[in-house]
Amino acid sequence: MREELLPQTADHLCVLVHGLWGSPKHVKSLEKALRQKYNESALHILVAKSNSQNFTYDGIDVGGERVAREIEDELARLSSAGHNVTKLSIMGYSMGGLIARYSIGLLYSRGWFSPEGKNIQPVNFTAFASPFLGTRAPVKGYHSSFWNALGGRALSSSGQQLFLFDEFRDTGRPLLSVLADPNSIFVKALACFKNRSLYANVQNDRSVPYYTAYIDSCDPFEDLSKVDLHSLSEYDPTVLDPRLPVTRKTPKKTKRGFWERLSWPNTKSFLTDRLPYYAFFTLLTPIAASVFLLNSGVQTVRSIRRVRLHNDGSSAIGTGFRSYRIPLLLEGAVESMQAREPQDHLDEDDEEDYAANANGKPRKSVPNGSAQSGDASNEKTTPIRRDDGEFPTLALLPAQFEMIRNLDAVGWRKYAVNIEKVRHTHAAIIVRMERDSFAEGRVVIGHWVEKEFEI
Repeated sequence: MREELLPQTADHLCVLVHGLWGSPKHVKSLEKALRQKYNESALHILVAKSNSQNFTYDGIDVGGERVAREIEDELARLSSAGHNVTKLSIMGYSMGGLIARYSIGLLYSRGWFSPEGKNIQPVNFTAFASPFLGTRAPVKGYHSSFWNALGGRALSSSGQQLFLFDEFRDTGRPLLSVLADPNSIFVKALACFKNRSLYANVQNDRSVPYYTAYIDSCDPFEDLSKVDLHSLSEYDPTVLDPRLPVTRKTPKKTKRGFWERLSWPNTKSFLTDRLPYYAFFTLLTPIAASVFLLNSGVQTVRSIRRVRLHNDGSSAIGTGFRSYRIPLLLEGAVESMQAREPQDHLDEDDEEDYAANANGKPRKSVPNGSAQSGDASNEKTTPIRRDDGEFPTLALLPAQFEMIRNLDAVGWRKYAVNIEKVRHTHAAIIVRMERDSFAEGRVVIGHWVEKEFEI
């Protein structure tokens, strides 16, 4: 049997969790990079399989319960084969980062991280391009509200949770808000990890924009022509320096002639470069949208059935999951939950109130990024800052500002990633498929394995 052939010395299990519509092959490059550095005598690797493809429609909570059971089953299998696993690391890509956070909360509540319990040491938690604040577009107007509402209802339970339209169980709050509650099992579990790191694309990530992957209320990379990027020399120009990733450029004052000011800018460039794309997408969008919505409707119906069986526990698909339905907030937490705020946008006078950090000070006074958590074991945590100038605060919901405060208080090492050679950086950041054009993603993975992953 395979168990008998495995080396008996590895005491560390690393779990890899893919994202929405994903499959185990999406994290193959991460698995390969880990295995090249650590053989089976040093590290066990589990690639989660229970949420493949359309099963990711079923919700972050359902996905988290599935992954928690996979981890417990793998630990039991390794134990029965004579392996004494004492360390756990977990990596989540895209929505897989949220699923991973839910699953470690369940493991925490079941005593896996307690010296009095199973005594597993949580070592590394890493998220690649994960929507910590959800995927709701932080823009104003009825147009944006329409697309946010459409996106939130096109992806079944997962869509409602990602767009913050859900009221999770009896909390009266969105699931992502509960995931970031300091009194929740999820934040308590996250704080147990010795190392917490994240990677966020600064451009061309249409699935998970920078602000939500970086846990930030601003987007200093919104116009790259107005900023200078500063990268780590060893990983130049892809991985930005967390100490000072970006600074504003000094505006250049140029005098333009009268006729130059009246002329239509870049007319030729627009006609030759952009117009064909606009025409193509104008024709294609209605067809693609119709197909997407039709498929979403079918998958939503199927997802509802799967979730019902999962929650019922009376069939093969739902067997064993009722034991994961435990209190999400620890004893002593506030019992009455604040209901969700309506999706209004902030007035200028309110920005500092909502963007205040955990100590009640304006967020702009705090170095952006890795807030010190007070955990002495997290020695490599360093503050991340930008230049002294302010970047505009995004039109986030009050609940999202609260998530930023709470998650920053845990402490992270944050890495902004500048992938320039492809327009689909969400896939490139983890080399989701073997393509030469995704070479910059291999640089990111190399940084994670060499600098962030502790065995």
